[in-house]
Amino acid sequence: MYSEKVMDHFNNPRNVGELENPSGVGTVGNAKCGDIMRMYLDIDEEGVIREAKFKTFGCGAAVATSSMATELVKGKTVQQALEVTNTAVMDALDGLPPVKVHCSLLAEEAIHAALWDYAQKNHIEIKGLKKPVEDIEEKLQEEEY
Repeated sequence: MYSEKVMDHFNNPRNVGELENPSGVGTVGNAKCGDIMRMYLDIDEEGVIREAKFKTFGCGAAVATSSMATELVKGKTVQQALEVTNTAVMDALDGLPPVKVHCSLLAEEAIHAALWDYAQKNHIEIKGLKKPVEDIEEKLQEEEY
């Protein structure tokens, strides 16, 4: 049912925890299933993500997608991190069962929410970044995943 990569990121999650004085923090959830994901980013003066951490309350797929999402954004510029989609997270994990696709969307939105927080704190605009949703059910209904 789950790929080896999903199981590895669930059993051995990378980047778990909080960052002290993060550049941006984003929290998103899914009221329907109860998953909550919080992502912390440390972004340097050039707009490169030095560190990414997460705390997730949810199923194994939510933990795995959080872990993979932090791996995917580390070392990337803010603009490159914005391009990390739920599909990219799923691909990096060698797929998810259809009923768990929403977990990858949670990871994408957590990245966007942390970038939004960073942009707000620094009074900057990140091209292509839209105000994130707090509950991904809104996005799921919009896009009909």
